[in-house]
Amino acid sequence: MTWSVRNPSAHDGFAAASFLIFLVLLALLLFAPPDGIEHAPLLQFVGRFHPLSVHFPIAVLLLVPLFEILGRKRDSPFLLASVDLLLCVAICGAIVAAVLGWCLARGGGYSGPLVQQHMWGGVLVAVAAWLCWLQRLRAGSLGPARLYAIMLVGTVTLVSFTGYRGGQLSHGANHLTQFMPQQLRRLLEVSGSRHGAMNSADESLATFYGARIQPLFEGHCVTCHGPAKHKANLRLDTYAAVMRGSKHGPVIKAGDPKGSELFHRITLPPDDDDFMPAANRRPLSSSDVKLIEAWISSGASHTLAVDATAVVTAGQTIVAEVNFQEIDANAVAKERAAFAPILSQVQSRLPNVVGYQSRTSADLVLSASWLGAKFGDNEIVVLAPLSERIVAADFSGTAITDRSAPVLAAMKKLRQLRLAHTAISDATILELGSLDRLESLSVFDTGVSASSLSLFARLSKLQHVYAGQTRIAANTVIPPQLNGKLVF
Repeated sequence: MTWSVRNPSAHDGFAAASFLIFLVLLALLLFAPPDGIEHAPLLQFVGRFHPLSVHFPIAVLLLVPLFEILGRKRDSPFLLASVDLLLCVAICGAIVAAVLGWCLARGGGYSGPLVQQHMWGGVLVAVAAWLCWLQRLRAGSLGPARLYAIMLVGTVTLVSFTGYRGGQLSHGANHLTQFMPQQLRRLLEVSGSRHGAMNSADESLATFYGARIQPLFEGHCVTCHGPAKHKANLRLDTYAAVMRGSKHGPVIKAGDPKGSELFHRITLPPDDDDFMPAANRRPLSSSDVKLIEAWISSGASHTLAVDATAVVTAGQTIVAEVNFQEIDANAVAKERAAFAPILSQVQSRLPNVVGYQSRTSADLVLSASWLGAKFGDNEIVVLAPLSERIVAADFSGTAITDRSAPVLAAMKKLRQLRLAHTAISDATILELGSLDRLESLSVFDTGVSASSLSLFARLSKLQHVYAGQTRIAANTVIPPQLNGKLVF
C-alpha cells in the first residue's frame, strides 16, 4: 500500500506523528529556552543550518493560497490536487526549521523578546499549517470551507510576521526602511533614523558618553546586544547595561582599556573569531575605537563633559599600538614553517582541535570542548609538542583531570583557558602558577576550592576568573587582588 495524503490510515498516522513532534518541541521551548548562555557547540553547528532551511517552508506555504486560487480560476484541478501534499511538505519543513532555530538560539547564546517572538512564531506556523491541513481534509474535494480559508489567511499572515521578526534579528529592527528613499519616507512619515529609536535619548547629550559613545553602540552593537536581542546576556543600549556586563562578567574596566573585554574585542584582528562587531556588521572606524578608548581611560564616566575629547593624547593610545602595528608576513611564514610538520601530525590525530589564531599569526588556539568525554588525559598529551605555541585553549566539558596539569602548565603563552565542567581540582591550579600571561580563566563547575584563591591572586595579568558552581563558598574572604575579577 502506497502512502497518500488522501489515504485515511496514512494521514491519521501523519497527524499523530506531527502532534507528538509538536509536544516534544513545546517541551524543548518551555524547559530549555534560549537563555543568553552558549551551550553545546554541536547545537551551534546544527543551528547554523536554520537560515538554509527556513525559506523552504515559507515558499511552500505561500504557494498554497496561490494554487487554491488558480486551481479554481483557470480550471486546473491538478493544482487543487497538489495542495494537500504542499501542506504536508510545509508542515515537515516548518518543524525542521523550528528545531534548527531552537538549536541556533540555545547553542549560540541568544535571548531577548525578539528571539522569543521569532521562535514561538515559527512553532505556531508549523501548528497552523497542520490545522489547515486537517481542516482541508474535512472539507473534502469541494475545496476549502470558509473556516479553512480564514485559517489559511491567518497562516500566511503568521508566516509574514515571523519572517519579518527573523529579518529584524539578522539585519536590525528597521531593516525594511533602512535604505528607503527620502521621498517615500516623507510620504509614509517614516523616521529618518537608520537604527530605530535611539536609547541614547535617555542619556544626556551634554555628556561625553551620551553624545559620543552611546551613538556608537547604537549604530554598531545593539542589533545583537540591545533590548530585543541580547547575545551572551550583554546589552549595550544604556549606560547601566554596559556597566553591568555580560554573563561572563563586566566588559568595561574603568581606567583600563587593556583590561576591558569590550575594548579587547574591538581591537582584535578583523579575521579573529572573537572580533567585534561580527563579520556581517558595520565595523567601527579607528577614530570610533579611539573615542571608546578615551572614554574608558578617563574612568568610563557617565557624567564626563561632552567636550572632554582630549582625555588620551594621540600617540599614547592603545589603538595606535593595536591598529597600526605592522606585521612581518615573512617572519610569520618562517615561524609557522618551523613547527608545521608537528602541527600537521597533531591535526591528523586530533582533527579540528587546533589551528592558527588568525591568518596573520603563528600563535595557535585550540578547542576540544566539542569532543566532550572523548577527549581526556591521553588525548591532551598529543598536544604537548605544541604547548608553547598555544595562546587560547578550551577544554570545557572534556574528560581531563588533574593528570593533564603538566601539559597545561607548559602552555607558557596561554592568555585564555577554559576548564569548565571538568574533573580538575586545586592540584591543577597549583600547576598553573607559571602562566604569567593568563588573562581569563574559567573553572566553572569544577572541584576547585577556596584554597586556589591565593593562587589566582598571584597571576598578575589575570583579569577574569569564572568560578561559579565550585567549592568556593559565597561567604569566602576574597583576596584584594581579585576584587572585581572573580565571577560566580
